[in-house]
Amino acid sequence: MSIGLKKNLVVLEPHQAEWDVEGAATCRKIRELLGDDVVDVQHVGSTSIRWISAKPIIDIAVAVRSFQDIMQHNDELAANGIVYHRQDIPGQQLYRCGDLANDIVTHFIHVVIYNSEAWHNYINFRDYLNANPEDARSYEQLKIELCSKYPDDRISYVDGKKELVDELLAKAKRWKENECT
Repeated sequence: MSIGLKKNLVVLEPHQAEWDVEGAATCRKIRELLGDDVVDVQHVGSTSIRWISAKPIIDIAVAVRSFQDIMQHNDELAANGIVYHRQDIPGQQLYRCGDLANDIVTHFIHVVIYNSEAWHNYINFRDYLNANPEDARSYEQLKIELCSKYPDDRISYVDGKKELVDELLAKAKRWKENECT
């Protein structure tokens, strides 16, 4: 199984069933470590979307009631290979796993407040693309183009996806609202 990329590299691989297995195992591990301080843990990101190629990095969304709920576990998490990195974007704390001494990341753990917009975005985006393979393929095509254009520049790769991601998030939100009514 191929999981992990060196910092800044952009490489896409066809979906692998092993990513689902690794995502589930990581979710279980985080639940065990955090106990009642975690509300929910989900495998998200492109490796959780059946129809598309992805960077071989497992993304996990962790929902907590407050960031203090996870920060008090930082030493225990680090001892288990889940290392605090930084506040990724406002309202999110980022942890990483991998061979960090050699700048290789295998997992990104995105910690957000439960029921926040960020939490819903992670879940809705994954669920929507898994239920709508045509939009998933459009997303994949853009990712392939950007990977070709920016193989050593992950920031430009991510920035290049922003417009389509925002469009897909809006679709996913409407889809989820319709699904729940």
